[in-house]
Amino acid sequence: MGVKKINRKSLAARRLPPGIWLLGIAALFMDASSELVHSLLPVFLASVLGASMLTIGIIEGIAEAAVAFTKVFSGALSDYLRHRKWIVVAGYALAAFTKPMFPLAQSIGAVFSARFIDRFGKGIRGAPRDALIADITPPELRGAAYGLRQALDSAGAVIGPLLAVGFMIWLANDIRAVLWVAVVPAFMAVALLLFLREPGELAAGPSRARWSVASAGLLPGSFWVVVVFGAIFTLARFSEAFLILRAQDVGMQLGQVPLALVVMSLSYAVFAYPAGLAADRLNHRLLLLVGIAPLVAADLMLATADTSWQALAGCGLWGLHMAFTRGLFAKLVADTAPAQLRGTAFGIFELASGVALLLASVIAGGLWTLYGPAATFWAGAGFAVLAGFGVLALDSGHAGR
Repeated sequence: MGVKKINRKSLAARRLPPGIWLLGIAALFMDASSELVHSLLPVFLASVLGASMLTIGIIEGIAEAAVAFTKVFSGALSDYLRHRKWIVVAGYALAAFTKPMFPLAQSIGAVFSARFIDRFGKGIRGAPRDALIADITPPELRGAAYGLRQALDSAGAVIGPLLAVGFMIWLANDIRAVLWVAVVPAFMAVALLLFLREPGELAAGPSRARWSVASAGLLPGSFWVVVVFGAIFTLARFSEAFLILRAQDVGMQLGQVPLALVVMSLSYAVFAYPAGLAADRLNHRLLLLVGIAPLVAADLMLATADTSWQALAGCGLWGLHMAFTRGLFAKLVADTAPAQLRGTAFGIFELASGVALLLASVIAGGLWTLYGPAATFWAGAGFAVLAGFGVLALDSGHAGR
């Protein structure tokens, strides 16, 4: 039985189009770069530039909301042009060119600008890339395709903080010097994507989608159910910057703080592909409930943590939640949206999730400032439980099989 499961997984991976691997490896390089920066940025803001927890929450929330707003337009543009590759490449290139801005920053405003532009680049590439994955992957393998891409992406998110830890030790905790390391893998990702081949049938499709807000009205009700629940889930999951700050709060040394993201991303990477395979075969509502459970456990663990080991365990549970929900939601969007509006659909989904993330991050920063770190995670657990009750109340016909 175990051999059959392993063979089925390896067979699915071999059947995935080469473009999925290319997009996944490029994501690995870019995420290694971005997470190297992200793992040090909250500490850089708080320790070097003197930013408050509320300020960090606002910066993170606005930066991620910028991603979501940009995805709407880039996704719709890719539908209108019926070409996605060069929009994806442009987004990666913009993110790469902003990486030197972080070590050069001398003020909170400069960091905010760099973070905003970096996330703007992510927004440009996000929806067209997710739509492109659906374009080149057979429907019965979409869960596996999104799972594989996110597994490779998360592997980069493991490598990035590990590089941060290693270079922090080597360079005697010189954060600015370590941030320069992120420039190299970012440009490697851009170079790799130049070899990506876009399917010819996308450009030669039967009709050109109108590039307008009215296009959203053509999306089915089942898609909007996915959007609502994606936003609710995101409201329960604020920026991962607070995981880093919690690790520092319980006494983890400055050079070891990036390990919080290493543990989270390692958990995400290990389980993302198996979760993607499950999304192709199992009831979607059940998988959403499975994904909520580790988020509640993570919040409770982080709320009560008083040692670095407890904080790291909470981060691992957080990554498990991401593995079971992120790829599933991507598959649900791809399955419920018409092919000619797939980029628009991913953009709208990410917009709703980004607004929820902005709200969640601002609330998290405010609670941390007013009542301490435990309050932030107690509130997160409460939102996650409410999301679980929402899934239980959802008619199974809207949730998937």
